[in-house]
Amino acid sequence: MDKIAANVTTSALLVATAGVVVQIVSGVDFPPVPPVFFIQLVPAAFVHFGRWRWTAALAAVAGLFLVGGLFASGEAARLTDTGLAGGVGGSVGLWVQMVAVVVATGSAVVALVRR
Repeated sequence: MDKIAANVTTSALLVATAGVVVQIVSGVDFPPVPPVFFIQLVPAAFVHFGRWRWTAALAAVAGLFLVGGLFASGEAARLTDTGLAGGVGGSVGLWVQMVAVVVATGSAVVALVRR
């Protein structure tokens, strides 16, 4: 796996996780152990510690799953409506998470193509 793309993917997934923490601190309702942590951190760990080709595919699939889940769950409205759960902090956290997930997905695809 391309080292630069792997580093960008890992870093972006960690930033996305920080976005989730911002949402939790802002009062957005999450389970006690949010599944999104596993969806973001497991691929980040695989990409960082194991440089196999399939790890980039795992990160890309996780990113597509998260972006699709944003719209399927109806939470996309929180991107623009600060009157919803979490207020401004929840909206900012969701923006940070989603932008970072899109960056991670893009860099994972680049890593797959460069292989």
